[in-house]
Amino acid sequence: MFAQHKLRRRLGTCLAGLAAMALLGSMAAAPAQAETTEAADDAKVLRIATDGFIDSFNPFTSFYLMPTNTFKYMYENLVGNSAEDTQVSEGLATEWDTDSEGKVWTYKMRPDMKWSDGEPLTAEDVSWTYNQMMEKEELSVANGALVENFDKVETPDDQTVVITLKNPQANNPGQEIPVVPEHIWSKVDKPGEFKNDEKTVGSGPFQLESYEANKSVTLKANPNFWRGEPKLDEIQYRYYTNSDAQVQAIRSGEVDFITGLTPEQFKAIEGADNVETNVGNGRRFQGISINSGLADAKDKEFGTGNEALKDKKVRQAIRAGIDIDTLRDQVLQDYGQPATSFVPSVYETWALPKDDPAVSGFDVEKAKKLLDDAGWKEGSDGIREKDGEKLQLRFLTDSDATVEQNTAKFLKPWMKDIGISLKNEASDVDTVSERTTKGDYDMYFSGWSLGPDPDYQLFINTCDSRPDADGNGGTSQDGYCNKDFDKLYQKQHVELDEGKRADLVHQALAQHYEDAASITLWYPNQLEAFRSDRFTGFTKQPSEGGIIANQVGYWGYSSVEPASAEDASGEGGMGAGGWIGIAVAAIVVIGGGGFLISRRKKSDDRE
Repeated sequence: MFAQHKLRRRLGTCLAGLAAMALLGSMAAAPAQAETTEAADDAKVLRIATDGFIDSFNPFTSFYLMPTNTFKYMYENLVGNSAEDTQVSEGLATEWDTDSEGKVWTYKMRPDMKWSDGEPLTAEDVSWTYNQMMEKEELSVANGALVENFDKVETPDDQTVVITLKNPQANNPGQEIPVVPEHIWSKVDKPGEFKNDEKTVGSGPFQLESYEANKSVTLKANPNFWRGEPKLDEIQYRYYTNSDAQVQAIRSGEVDFITGLTPEQFKAIEGADNVETNVGNGRRFQGISINSGLADAKDKEFGTGNEALKDKKVRQAIRAGIDIDTLRDQVLQDYGQPATSFVPSVYETWALPKDDPAVSGFDVEKAKKLLDDAGWKEGSDGIREKDGEKLQLRFLTDSDATVEQNTAKFLKPWMKDIGISLKNEASDVDTVSERTTKGDYDMYFSGWSLGPDPDYQLFINTCDSRPDADGNGGTSQDGYCNKDFDKLYQKQHVELDEGKRADLVHQALAQHYEDAASITLWYPNQLEAFRSDRFTGFTKQPSEGGIIANQVGYWGYSSVEPASAEDASGEGGMGAGGWIGIAVAAIVVIGGGGFLISRRKKSDDRE
């Protein structure tokens, strides 16, 4: 009983060298940056370059990366995920347990907590939040899947929350749901339409003060945060017209942090004065989503996908015809991990092992045989034909995404080698978003970020999770539907033994791999850089080889402080840092187009 958001889909050494030279050339010019009015030398203002898309700051409805990352700093969950290893840790609750069947979960709240406006934060706020999602379809858009198994939520007293599930489940049900203040949200007339874009009240380390569309976002410190008041006063998210301008901004000291760098940008910035870099093993996968015959949850078909792609052998042939190792080395320049399934290798327990029998590699002859077996015979021009139709496919990409365009350049000749004509349809991100929602594509470049537990991502690959052509209904990774996969999903969902559950997850991932509804290319490293003369104390998640931005929690910027306390201009250095609060005001000034943090319309925007 939930309504999720839209269907979310979303060259060699010489090539890399040319791109790097072009980048350096562009940085010699003045950066195309939007105007900013805030004091750039404020010692307690952390300035971050971005081009993040924002629809609203409503945690019930927004699923774009920029807002959802912001929610992690605005609202505590009942339980969180640790910075050290992403394991379940304290949040609003300090302890929890479950009955022997795994159906009744009891949480004890942290005593004497307050909302940012000073009002008491109690178990009633948790219960109210969860029940709103369970009872009102318009409030289940972003996270409805997380409460689908809830039977009831009760509060025996102000410090106790009891969640009774319809069926046992292995993953902690208190994860990933932002808890909002009942005394604020219960007075909102139409909460499903509420933008929540100024003077918010929350429990996290900082709160949204104001938002001006396409210009600025300001988050301010929460003095009532239970971990202590932050040492920063602000974070400013600054928008630039392109990602190269963002790189120039950190080199010149106009910003203090940047993430989502391309390999060329990352190499160009290494060694810059007062700039440190970080290569983090991220929680994302990127790959090629294949239109295997889109239909909604009631099996009503839609879209313009090539009928040939309904044949599993054709999809398997496409995978066999791609030299993924070479593609990763050349396009990512080895800033990425080899991939199997859509669960990243950073989650070792759940990721599909490389030696699983389902996993196969680059094999042109195998690809050709699969196409032969599917009835596609080679024509006089080398392109395969069947029933008088050529095997011609469209690959939809973001024209501004270097990784996507370079990927397309490699794919075209590889597909021709096996008899498939591939056309790269590069377009703006708005068009890509619209077309993928309607199913107007054959293949497109996609990417998602995952949390530590695979349950949600598995769920959005089930048949019941598919939306319609307007994006109404569920959320689907690729429009995939296989009843055998669905059965494995249900089994792992209720299996309490971790070892047995991991085996079921692997079976489900192997099924998805075999069906080739998508081709996972790699798990990209998150390439980041920061000004070491300004701030110290950034925390990585996980602590070994982890990322700073886009974490599962509020750790990345929470421990940041000016590198030199006595330096009022904010000069100093950057460090490792544990926990200290984050008082952050995010000011976003829009100028055009660039790279990461959130425009849900490109492949890097899926949370």
